Amino acid sequence: MNFEFSPQQEQVRETVRRFALQDIAPRVAEAEESEVFPRELFRKWGEVGLIGVRYPEADGGAGFDKVSDCIVREEMSRVSQAFASSWSAHTHLALWPIWRAGTPAQKERFFRPGLAGEKIGGFALSEPDGGSDVRGLKTRAEKVAGGWRINGSKLYISNAPQADFLTLAARTHPGHGAEAISLFLVELPNPGFSITKLKKEGIRASETGLIHIEDAFVPDDCLLGERLGTYGVVLESLSENRVGVAANCVGMARGAFEAALDFAKTRIVREKPIIDYQAIAHKLADMAAQIEAAKWLVYYGAWRVDQGTIDSATASKVKLIASETAVRVTESAIRIFGGAGIMRDYPVGRFHRDALVYVIGEGTSEIQRNIISRELKLS
Repeated sequence: MNFEFSPQQEQVRETVRRFALQDIAPRVAEAEESEVFPRELFRKWGEVGLIGVRYPEADGGAGFDKVSDCIVREEMSRVSQAFASSWSAHTHLALWPIWRAGTPAQKERFFRPGLAGEKIGGFALSEPDGGSDVRGLKTRAEKVAGGWRINGSKLYISNAPQADFLTLAARTHPGHGAEAISLFLVELPNPGFSITKLKKEGIRASETGLIHIEDAFVPDDCLLGERLGTYGVVLESLSENRVGVAANCVGMARGAFEAALDFAKTRIVREKPIIDYQAIAHKLADMAAQIEAAKWLVYYGAWRVDQGTIDSATASKVKLIASETAVRVTESAIRIFGGAGIMRDYPVGRFHRDALVYVIGEGTSEIQRNIISRELKLS
Protein backbone atom coordinates (compact mmCIF):
# COMPACT_ATOMS: atom_id res chain seq x y z
CA MET A 1 0.00 0.00 0.00
CA ASN A 2 1.31 3.42 -0.97
CA PHE A 3 -0.40 6.55 0.33
CA GLU A 4 1.87 8.98 -1.52
CA PHE A 5 0.98 10.98 -4.60
CA SER A 6 3.33 10.64 -7.57
CA PRO A 7 5.56 13.56 -8.64
CA GLN A 8 3.28 14.04 -11.66
CA GLN A 9 0.21 14.20 -9.44
CA GLU A 10 1.89 16.70 -7.12
CA GLN A 11 2.75 18.81 -10.16
CA VAL A 12 -0.93 18.72 -11.20
CA ARG A 13 -1.88 19.93 -7.72
CA GLU A 14 0.58 22.81 -7.83
CA THR A 15 -0.54 23.84 -11.32
CA VAL A 16 -4.23 23.85 -10.40
CA ARG A 17 -3.62 25.58 -7.08
CA ARG A 18 -1.76 28.38 -8.87
CA PHE A 19 -4.45 28.63 -11.56
CA ALA A 20 -7.23 28.73 -8.94
CA LEU A 21 -5.56 31.54 -7.02
CA GLN A 22 -4.67 33.59 -10.10
CA ASP A 23 -7.63 33.03 -12.43
CA ILE A 24 -10.54 31.91 -10.25
CA ALA A 25 -10.20 33.66 -6.87
CA PRO A 26 -10.28 37.23 -8.30
CA ARG A 27 -13.55 36.44 -10.13
CA VAL A 28 -15.44 34.75 -7.28
CA ALA A 29 -16.99 37.72 -5.46
CA GLU A 30 -18.42 39.37 -8.57
CA ALA A 31 -19.68 36.08 -10.02
CA GLU A 32 -21.38 35.16 -6.73
CA GLU A 33 -23.15 38.51 -6.50
CA SER A 34 -24.19 38.66 -10.16
CA GLU A 35 -24.85 34.89 -10.41
CA VAL A 36 -23.22 35.02 -13.83
CA PHE A 37 -20.42 32.60 -14.69
CA PRO A 38 -17.51 34.21 -16.58
CA ARG A 39 -17.76 32.35 -19.87
CA GLU A 40 -14.21 33.18 -20.92
CA LEU A 41 -12.92 30.88 -18.19
CA PHE A 42 -13.84 27.81 -20.24
CA ARG A 43 -11.32 28.79 -22.91
CA LYS A 44 -8.67 29.37 -20.25
CA TRP A 45 -9.37 25.91 -18.85
CA GLY A 46 -9.04 24.52 -22.35
CA GLU A 47 -5.76 26.30 -22.98
CA VAL A 48 -4.10 24.85 -19.87
CA GLY A 49 -5.56 21.37 -20.46
CA LEU A 50 -7.82 21.25 -17.40
CA ILE A 51 -10.92 20.26 -19.35
CA GLY A 52 -9.19 17.25 -20.84
CA VAL A 53 -7.35 16.12 -17.71
CA ARG A 54 -9.24 12.81 -17.60
CA TYR A 55 -9.19 11.95 -21.31
CA PRO A 56 -6.49 10.05 -23.29
CA GLU A 57 -3.87 11.99 -25.20
CA ALA A 58 -4.95 10.21 -28.38
CA ASP A 59 -8.34 11.89 -28.03
CA GLY A 60 -6.92 15.34 -27.33
CA GLY A 61 -6.82 15.10 -23.54
CA ALA A 62 -4.01 15.28 -21.01
CA GLY A 63 -4.03 11.54 -20.34
CA PHE A 64 -4.05 11.77 -16.54
CA ASP A 65 -5.69 9.31 -14.16
CA LYS A 66 -8.75 9.64 -11.92
CA VAL A 67 -6.56 10.49 -8.93
CA SER A 68 -5.30 13.53 -10.85
CA ASP A 69 -8.87 14.43 -11.78
CA CYS A 70 -9.79 14.40 -8.10
CA ILE A 71 -6.78 16.58 -7.28
CA VAL A 72 -8.02 19.13 -9.83
CA ARG A 73 -11.47 19.07 -8.27
CA GLU A 74 -10.21 19.36 -4.70
CA GLU A 75 -7.98 22.34 -5.41
CA MET A 76 -10.59 24.15 -7.50
CA SER A 77 -13.36 23.65 -4.92
CA ARG A 78 -11.03 24.86 -2.18
CA VAL A 79 -11.41 28.28 -3.84
CA SER A 80 -14.89 28.11 -5.42
CA GLN A 81 -17.27 25.18 -5.73
CA ALA A 82 -19.52 27.17 -8.09
CA PHE A 83 -16.69 27.42 -10.61
CA ALA A 84 -15.76 23.78 -10.06
CA SER A 85 -19.40 22.81 -10.57
CA SER A 86 -19.59 24.48 -13.98
CA TRP A 87 -16.29 22.87 -14.91
CA SER A 88 -17.50 19.43 -13.79
CA ALA A 89 -20.87 19.70 -15.55
CA HIS A 90 -19.01 20.41 -18.77
CA THR A 91 -15.86 18.35 -18.62
CA HIS A 92 -17.42 15.17 -17.21
CA LEU A 93 -21.21 15.09 -17.36
CA ALA A 94 -21.59 16.61 -20.82
CA LEU A 95 -18.41 15.32 -22.49
CA TRP A 96 -17.81 11.91 -20.92
CA PRO A 97 -20.77 10.15 -22.63
CA ILE A 98 -19.63 11.53 -26.00
CA TRP A 99 -16.10 10.29 -25.45
CA ARG A 100 -17.42 6.94 -24.22
CA ALA A 101 -20.08 6.23 -26.85
CA GLY A 102 -20.09 8.93 -29.53
CA THR A 103 -19.40 8.34 -33.21
CA PRO A 104 -16.19 9.80 -34.72
CA ALA A 105 -18.27 12.56 -36.29
CA GLN A 106 -19.95 13.40 -32.98
CA LYS A 107 -16.60 13.53 -31.22
CA GLU A 108 -15.29 15.91 -33.85
CA ARG A 109 -18.41 18.08 -33.66
CA PHE A 110 -18.92 18.21 -29.89
CA PHE A 111 -16.13 16.55 -27.91
CA ARG A 112 -13.06 18.25 -29.38
CA PRO A 113 -14.50 21.80 -29.30
CA GLY A 114 -15.62 20.99 -25.75
CA LEU A 115 -12.06 20.05 -24.74
CA ALA A 116 -10.84 23.39 -26.08
CA GLY A 117 -13.52 25.30 -24.19
CA GLU A 118 -14.88 26.60 -27.49
CA LYS A 119 -18.27 24.99 -26.87
CA ILE A 120 -19.91 24.72 -23.44
CA GLY A 121 -21.94 21.64 -22.60
CA GLY A 122 -24.53 20.61 -20.04
CA PHE A 123 -26.03 17.27 -19.01
CA ALA A 124 -29.84 17.27 -19.15
CA LEU A 125 -31.00 14.36 -17.00
CA SER A 126 -32.97 15.51 -13.92
CA GLU A 127 -36.67 16.30 -14.33
CA PRO A 128 -39.30 18.21 -12.28
CA ASP A 129 -41.26 15.07 -11.39
CA GLY A 130 -38.42 12.59 -11.25
CA GLY A 131 -35.96 13.72 -8.61
CA SER A 132 -33.49 10.89 -8.05
CA ASP A 133 -35.62 8.37 -10.01
CA VAL A 134 -33.69 8.41 -13.27
CA ARG A 135 -35.53 5.41 -14.68
CA GLY A 136 -38.81 7.26 -14.27
CA LEU A 137 -37.89 10.13 -16.59
CA LYS A 138 -40.79 11.35 -18.74
CA THR A 139 -39.07 13.35 -21.47
CA ARG A 140 -39.77 11.36 -24.62
CA ALA A 141 -38.25 11.22 -28.08
CA GLU A 142 -40.45 10.07 -30.98
CA LYS A 143 -38.94 8.90 -34.27
CA VAL A 144 -39.84 11.10 -37.22
CA ALA A 145 -38.46 11.51 -40.74
CA GLY A 146 -34.78 12.43 -40.55
CA GLY A 147 -34.55 12.50 -36.78
CA TRP A 148 -36.45 12.71 -33.49
CA ARG A 149 -39.17 14.90 -32.01
CA ILE A 150 -38.56 15.55 -28.31
CA ASN A 151 -41.06 16.75 -25.68
CA GLY A 152 -40.67 17.10 -21.92
CA SER A 153 -38.80 19.14 -19.33
CA LYS A 154 -35.55 19.15 -17.41
CA LEU A 155 -34.75 20.81 -14.08
CA TYR A 156 -31.60 21.92 -12.22
CA ILE A 157 -29.41 21.58 -15.31
CA SER A 158 -25.95 23.09 -14.72
CA ASN A 159 -24.62 25.34 -17.51
CA ALA A 160 -27.97 25.25 -19.36
CA PRO A 161 -28.40 29.06 -19.56
CA GLN A 162 -25.09 29.46 -21.38
CA ALA A 163 -24.65 26.06 -23.02
CA ASP A 164 -23.88 25.56 -26.71
CA PHE A 165 -25.11 21.98 -26.53
CA LEU A 166 -26.75 19.54 -24.15
CA THR A 167 -26.20 15.82 -23.69
CA LEU A 168 -29.83 14.96 -23.05
CA ALA A 169 -31.54 11.79 -21.81
CA ALA A 170 -34.96 10.93 -23.23
CA ARG A 171 -37.27 7.95 -23.29
CA THR A 172 -37.22 6.25 -26.69
CA HIS A 173 -39.37 3.27 -25.66
CA PRO A 174 -42.22 3.01 -23.12
CA GLY A 175 -40.84 -0.11 -21.45
CA HIS A 176 -37.81 -0.68 -19.22
CA GLY A 177 -35.59 -2.61 -21.61
CA ALA A 178 -32.17 -1.62 -22.89
CA GLU A 179 -33.72 0.57 -25.59
CA ALA A 180 -35.95 2.53 -23.19
CA ILE A 181 -33.61 5.50 -22.50
CA SER A 182 -31.22 7.04 -25.01
CA LEU A 183 -28.93 10.07 -25.13
CA PHE A 184 -29.12 12.89 -27.65
CA LEU A 185 -26.73 15.73 -28.47
CA VAL A 186 -28.79 18.89 -28.80
CA GLU A 187 -27.24 22.00 -30.30
CA LEU A 188 -28.45 25.28 -28.81
CA PRO A 189 -30.29 27.44 -29.48
CA ASN A 190 -33.05 25.09 -30.62
CA PRO A 191 -36.54 26.51 -31.36
CA GLY A 192 -38.15 23.77 -29.27
CA PHE A 193 -36.05 24.51 -26.15
CA SER A 194 -37.01 27.24 -23.69
CA ILE A 195 -34.45 27.74 -20.91
CA THR A 196 -35.17 29.69 -17.72
CA LYS A 197 -32.26 30.63 -15.47
CA LEU A 198 -32.81 29.70 -11.81
CA LYS A 199 -31.69 31.62 -8.71
CA LYS A 200 -30.07 29.43 -6.06
CA GLU A 201 -28.82 29.60 -2.48
CA GLY A 202 -25.74 27.48 -3.22
CA ILE A 203 -23.19 27.46 -6.07
CA ARG A 204 -24.66 30.81 -7.14
CA ALA A 205 -22.00 31.54 -9.76
CA SER A 206 -22.73 28.26 -11.56
CA GLU A 207 -25.62 28.96 -13.92
CA THR A 208 -28.49 26.49 -13.62
CA GLY A 209 -31.62 26.18 -15.71
CA LEU A 210 -35.15 24.86 -16.07
CA ILE A 211 -35.74 23.57 -19.59
CA HIS A 212 -39.13 23.27 -21.29
CA ILE A 213 -39.03 21.15 -24.45
CA GLU A 214 -41.86 21.32 -26.97
CA ASP A 215 -41.70 19.53 -30.34
CA ALA A 216 -37.94 20.03 -30.57
CA PHE A 217 -36.40 18.40 -33.63
CA VAL A 218 -33.05 16.64 -33.28
CA PRO A 219 -31.50 15.02 -36.40
CA ASP A 220 -30.55 11.35 -36.59
CA ASP A 221 -26.83 12.12 -36.46
CA CYS A 222 -27.32 13.63 -32.98
CA LEU A 223 -28.54 10.39 -31.39
CA LEU A 224 -25.49 9.48 -29.27
CA GLY A 225 -23.58 6.70 -30.97
CA GLU A 226 -26.41 6.65 -33.53
CA ARG A 227 -27.94 3.84 -31.49
CA LEU A 228 -30.74 3.40 -28.98
CA GLY A 229 -30.36 2.34 -25.38
CA THR A 230 -27.36 4.29 -24.05
CA TYR A 231 -28.76 4.40 -20.51
CA GLY A 232 -25.83 2.25 -19.36
CA VAL A 233 -23.49 5.10 -20.29
CA VAL A 234 -25.46 7.34 -17.90
CA LEU A 235 -24.96 4.87 -15.04
CA GLU A 236 -21.23 4.55 -15.74
CA SER A 237 -20.91 8.32 -15.84
CA LEU A 238 -22.77 8.83 -12.56
CA SER A 239 -20.74 6.22 -10.66
CA GLU A 240 -17.43 7.73 -11.67
CA ASN A 241 -18.66 11.28 -11.16
CA ARG A 242 -19.79 10.52 -7.60
CA VAL A 243 -16.16 9.88 -6.75
CA GLY A 244 -15.24 13.13 -8.46
CA VAL A 245 -17.92 15.13 -6.65
CA ALA A 246 -16.64 13.67 -3.38
CA ALA A 247 -13.26 15.25 -4.14
CA ASN A 248 -15.07 18.56 -4.64
CA CYS A 249 -16.56 18.12 -1.18
CA VAL A 250 -13.11 17.58 0.35
CA GLY A 251 -12.00 20.80 -1.32
CA MET A 252 -14.91 22.76 0.15
CA ALA A 253 -14.22 21.34 3.60
CA ARG A 254 -10.53 22.25 3.30
CA GLY A 255 -11.33 25.79 2.19
CA ALA A 256 -13.64 26.35 5.15
CA PHE A 257 -11.24 24.71 7.61
CA GLU A 258 -8.25 26.76 6.47
CA ALA A 259 -10.28 29.99 6.75
CA ALA A 260 -11.47 29.01 10.23
CA LEU A 261 -7.96 28.07 11.35
CA ASP A 262 -6.54 31.41 10.20
CA PHE A 263 -9.40 33.26 11.90
CA ALA A 264 -8.91 31.32 15.16
CA LYS A 265 -5.23 32.26 15.22
CA THR A 266 -5.89 35.98 14.73
CA ARG A 267 -9.21 36.61 16.50
CA ILE A 268 -8.35 37.92 19.97
CA VAL A 269 -10.75 37.49 22.87
CA ARG A 270 -9.67 38.43 26.41
CA GLU A 271 -6.14 39.07 25.24
CA LYS A 272 -5.52 35.72 23.58
CA PRO A 273 -6.37 34.11 20.21
CA ILE A 274 -9.50 31.98 20.32
CA ILE A 275 -7.55 28.89 19.18
CA ASP A 276 -6.15 28.88 22.74
CA TYR A 277 -9.61 28.13 24.07
CA GLN A 278 -10.20 24.39 24.29
CA ALA A 279 -13.75 24.56 22.83
CA ILE A 280 -12.38 26.10 19.62
CA ALA A 281 -9.25 23.92 19.52
CA HIS A 282 -11.32 20.75 19.84
CA LYS A 283 -13.69 21.87 17.10
CA LEU A 284 -10.73 22.46 14.77
CA ALA A 285 -9.25 19.09 15.74
CA ASP A 286 -12.50 17.33 14.81
CA MET A 287 -12.62 19.20 11.51
CA ALA A 288 -9.05 18.22 10.65
CA ALA A 289 -9.67 14.55 11.49
CA GLN A 290 -12.91 14.41 9.50
CA ILE A 291 -11.28 15.96 6.44
CA GLU A 292 -8.37 13.54 6.60
CA ALA A 293 -10.70 10.54 6.80
CA ALA A 294 -12.85 11.75 3.90
CA LYS A 295 -9.79 12.60 1.82
CA TRP A 296 -8.36 9.11 1.88
CA LEU A 297 -11.71 7.47 1.21
CA VAL A 298 -12.04 9.71 -1.85
CA TYR A 299 -8.60 8.83 -3.17
CA TYR A 300 -9.24 5.15 -2.51
CA GLY A 301 -12.34 5.51 -4.68
CA ALA A 302 -10.29 7.29 -7.36
CA TRP A 303 -7.71 4.49 -7.24
CA ARG A 304 -10.53 1.95 -7.70
CA VAL A 305 -11.69 3.87 -10.77
CA ASP A 306 -8.16 3.73 -12.19
CA GLN A 307 -8.00 0.00 -11.46
CA GLY A 308 -11.31 -0.55 -13.25
CA THR A 309 -12.84 -2.05 -10.11
CA ILE A 310 -15.15 0.73 -8.92
CA ASP A 311 -18.70 -0.40 -8.11
CA SER A 312 -21.82 1.62 -7.39
CA ALA A 313 -21.82 0.84 -3.64
CA THR A 314 -18.21 2.00 -3.19
CA ALA A 315 -18.87 5.15 -5.20
CA SER A 316 -21.90 5.83 -3.00
CA LYS A 317 -19.89 5.33 0.20
CA VAL A 318 -17.29 7.80 -1.03
CA LYS A 319 -19.87 10.41 -2.00
CA LEU A 320 -21.96 9.95 1.16
CA ILE A 321 -19.05 10.38 3.60
CA ALA A 322 -17.39 13.25 1.74
CA SER A 323 -20.57 15.29 1.24
CA GLU A 324 -21.75 14.85 4.83
CA THR A 325 -18.25 15.76 6.05
CA ALA A 326 -18.30 18.94 3.98
CA VAL A 327 -21.61 20.01 5.55
CA ARG A 328 -20.37 19.35 9.10
CA VAL A 329 -16.99 21.02 8.62
CA THR A 330 -18.37 24.11 6.91
CA GLU A 331 -21.00 24.55 9.64
CA SER A 332 -18.29 24.26 12.29
CA ALA A 333 -16.30 26.91 10.44
CA ILE A 334 -19.25 29.31 10.67
CA ARG A 335 -19.54 28.65 14.40
CA ILE A 336 -15.85 29.42 14.90
CA PHE A 337 -16.28 32.72 13.06
CA GLY A 338 -19.31 33.56 15.18
CA GLY A 339 -21.24 36.56 13.86
CA ALA A 340 -18.62 37.11 11.18
CA GLY A 341 -19.43 33.66 9.80
CA ILE A 342 -22.72 34.83 8.35
CA MET A 343 -21.22 37.94 6.79
CA ARG A 344 -20.44 37.82 3.08
CA ASP A 345 -17.08 39.44 3.74
CA TYR A 346 -15.91 35.98 4.79
CA PRO A 347 -16.05 32.79 2.67
CA VAL A 348 -17.32 30.24 5.20
CA GLY A 349 -21.00 31.00 4.68
CA ARG A 350 -20.52 30.45 0.94
CA PHE A 351 -18.69 27.19 1.55
CA HIS A 352 -21.57 25.97 3.73
CA ARG A 353 -24.27 26.94 1.22
CA ASP A 354 -22.31 25.19 -1.51
CA ALA A 355 -21.71 22.05 0.58
CA LEU A 356 -25.44 21.67 1.21
CA VAL A 357 -25.96 21.31 -2.54
CA TYR A 358 -24.00 18.05 -2.54
CA VAL A 359 -26.01 16.15 0.03
CA ILE A 360 -28.76 16.57 -2.59
CA GLY A 361 -27.09 16.88 -6.00
CA GLU A 362 -25.46 13.94 -7.80
CA GLY A 363 -27.77 11.63 -5.84
CA THR A 364 -29.05 12.52 -2.38
CA SER A 365 -27.51 11.07 0.75
CA GLU A 366 -30.65 8.94 1.07
CA ILE A 367 -30.14 7.51 -2.43
CA GLN A 368 -26.52 6.72 -1.56
CA ARG A 369 -27.70 4.84 1.54
CA ASN A 370 -30.22 2.92 -0.58
CA ILE A 371 -27.47 1.82 -2.96
CA ILE A 372 -25.15 0.81 -0.13
CA SER A 373 -27.86 -1.10 1.73
CA ARG A 374 -28.87 -3.02 -1.42
CA GLU A 375 -25.26 -4.16 -1.72
CA LEU A 376 -25.27 -5.27 1.92
CA LYS A 377 -28.23 -7.54 1.26
CA LEU A 378 -26.24 -9.30 -1.44
CA SER A 379 -23.05 -9.73 0.61
